[in-house]
Amino acid sequence: MKLVVTGALGHIGSAFIRSLRPGEFDEVVLLDNLRTQRYASLFHLPEGVPFRFFEEDILTADLARRFEDAHAVVHLAAFTDAGASFESPAEMESVNGEGAEKVARACVETGARLIFPSSTSVYGTPETTVDESCGDAGLAPQTPYAASKLRTEAFLAALAAEAGLRHVILRLGTIFGPSPGMRFHTAVNKFAWQACRGEPLTVWRTALDQVRPYLDLDDACAALRFVLRRDLFAGGTYNVLTCNATVAQVLEALRRHVPDCAPRLVDARAMNALSFLVSPEKFKALGFEYGGSLDEGLRRTVEWLRNLRPENP
Repeated sequence: MKLVVTGALGHIGSAFIRSLRPGEFDEVVLLDNLRTQRYASLFHLPEGVPFRFFEEDILTADLARRFEDAHAVVHLAAFTDAGASFESPAEMESVNGEGAEKVARACVETGARLIFPSSTSVYGTPETTVDESCGDAGLAPQTPYAASKLRTEAFLAALAAEAGLRHVILRLGTIFGPSPGMRFHTAVNKFAWQACRGEPLTVWRTALDQVRPYLDLDDACAALRFVLRRDLFAGGTYNVLTCNATVAQVLEALRRHVPDCAPRLVDARAMNALSFLVSPEKFKALGFEYGGSLDEGLRRTVEWLRNLRPENP
């Protein structure tokens, strides 16, 4: 059985490919354009897993050729910086919109199943709790990034109806936890980086007490493996998150590992004034069990970054 992973060297991808074990797949094709030069994501991959790496861009690659005979495609290639999506909307739409459509059409052509990681940032609701059945009233993306994810969700549903695409949509919470390909533009990772550097933690001024969904990286990888193992490609949409937490609670957890870290309130354009819980119950009802926690994810991240702090003069 063949597996294809796009964006294989990124934050999630570099951890996911390390979760694979010998005997699970006959071939694992890794696609990445190496634009962010995360070469280290290819170091020390699990022995015995039949990896093949191609330095290719999903926008220009012959995807049908790469997906030929594939059982499934895990589509992780994406423009993921929600804040930067305001400044680069054309690039973001090209990668997240056109790129995802190209991947989906290649899946239809080759018969491959598709895992599409969307985002819980598609939600925007005054309700206390939101789930996958919220309808349009609960969907109000606040960034071009989130809007692109929601448009792709709609495209995939249409392609499934028109052409038989077998797919699943996972609305992931904000990822935290270390990996060889990690970046630091999302909240928890950014705070850990700043704390380990001895810098003030830049917190959006109105966000300190807002509740947001977060996803441990190990739980994210386990969720992808769960979908593959259960063959959950009937077009479902699932929220995948380890916990809901306020920024204040994230900072409290971080202080347990870097006691002297302190916030500095800033203004930011990528801001949702609403506060709500995202329910993970639909995915849990399938039998998935979460094992991560903010405290453990921050402990591991700080451990990876422990040598960053400049020496005191």
